[in-house]
Amino acid sequence: MLRNLCLKLRVFSIDSNILRNMSHSVLKLSGKVAVVTASTEGIGFSVAKRLATDGAAVVISSRKKDNVEKALDQLKSVSSKIAGIPCHVGKAEDRKRLLEFAKTTFGGVDLLVSNAAVNPTMGHVLDTSEDAWDKIFDINVKSAFLLTQAVLPLMEERGGGSIVYMSSIAGLNPMNILGAYSVSKTAL
Repeated sequence: MLRNLCLKLRVFSIDSNILRNMSHSVLKLSGKVAVVTASTEGIGFSVAKRLATDGAAVVISSRKKDNVEKALDQLKSVSSKIAGIPCHVGKAEDRKRLLEFAKTTFGGVDLLVSNAAVNPTMGHVLDTSEDAWDKIFDINVKSAFLLTQAVLPLMEERGGGSIVYMSSIAGLNPMNILGAYSVSKTAL
């Protein structure tokens, strides 16, 4: 059954110019629930804000509670349907708690935006230590996979859903200075 759901998930690439030109009504997300990892600043914050603006109930997350609270304060003027919870995507119990929070707070999950990533080292891929390699792949690739496995039953309960993996230009055009990070983003 989960395999069938995987086939129903929409996987696509969206050019930012296309998004700018779409009418607001096309992007209406009223009644949908989105979970966005690493969403208290930067791209993740902007994605969460846009989803909320378009009507989705949004669960934001970050490793640090203070960051979650600060982002919630900034987003409460956008929508009353925003909640947040600390989550380190590399920890199984945090991933489980994140999805349980979304279900308890908003009734389920329709959209997962897997945005969390790390890059603890700079340099050529062959100069990357084993510890740095493991950390990069645990967070950037493995946690996205495990979060996908965990969210599928929640999406199935709601008739399907969408999953967006945030990659990087470094995944398309690997950079020597971002060796292991580039490989992880290509893998994603």
